[in-house]
Order: sequence, then structure tokens, then C-alpha cells
Amino acid sequence: MAELKTRATKASVSEFIQAVSNTQRRADAKVVLQMMETVAGEKPAMWGPSIVGFGTHRYLYANGKTGEMCRIGFSPRAQALVFYLGEFSGRDQLLEKLGDCRVTPGCLYIKRLELIDQRILERIIKKSWAHRKSEPAAS
Repeated sequence: MAELKTRATKASVSEFIQAVSNTQRRADAKVVLQMMETVAGEKPAMWGPSIVGFGTHRYLYANGKTGEMCRIGFSPRAQALVFYLGEFSGRDQLLEKLGDCRVTPGCLYIKRLELIDQRILERIIKKSWAHRKSEPAAS
């Protein structure tokens, strides 16, 4: 099996965010960083070259192998802020209230924080953090 590219690194989160070229995306990333840091109660780490993550989440592939990723995370990509959050009960109802966003099974995409209800985003982040904490770790 190939080595995972997305894993915690020693790279600087603050340097990564400061290097985001889009001014609005960089400002939004700073808001999200503070929000996630408050929810997680811990410092972030870079996961791979472009994901800011908090905590560690182990998961099980269908083939029985395990993987590891941050419990919650985000990336200030060129087209949108991408959030890596877990599934939890009531998630779809909160996403309906969030505002202008796009959702795929593993990600939430937001173009600008001003287009969404940030209180709802914070609730989604909190519930995702709590849910992934309560999931049994893959052994």
C-alpha cells in the first residue's frame, strides 16, 4: 500500500496561512483557525502540505485497513474554504441553515464566510469534533 501523503507534519500553520495569496481567503482562514482552536481546545498541526487540522481520527477502510486523519480540519484552497468534518446526527438539518455552501460526502465547501451563518458553522464544527471523539478508534 502506498504511503499516506496526508499526515501530520511539523510545518508552521501560521506561515501556511500567511502565505495564502487571496486576501479574503487568508482573512477567512484566520477566523476559522480561531474557531476550530477554541472548539478543539488544542493547537493545530499541518496535515500534508495544505490542511490545517486538529486532533487525530482513526478510520477503517472497507478492506479492513486503517487510516488516520485530523478529527476536524480545513484548507483555504483557491476556489473555496474546504472543511474536513465528520458525520453526526442532525448534520443535514444544520447544513440547510448554513447558507451558501456545497457539500460532498467528505467535505464542506464555503466560498466566503460572509455568505454563511458563522454561528451554524461553529455548531457544525463542535458537533463534528464531539462525534469523532466518541467514535471507537480503529485498532
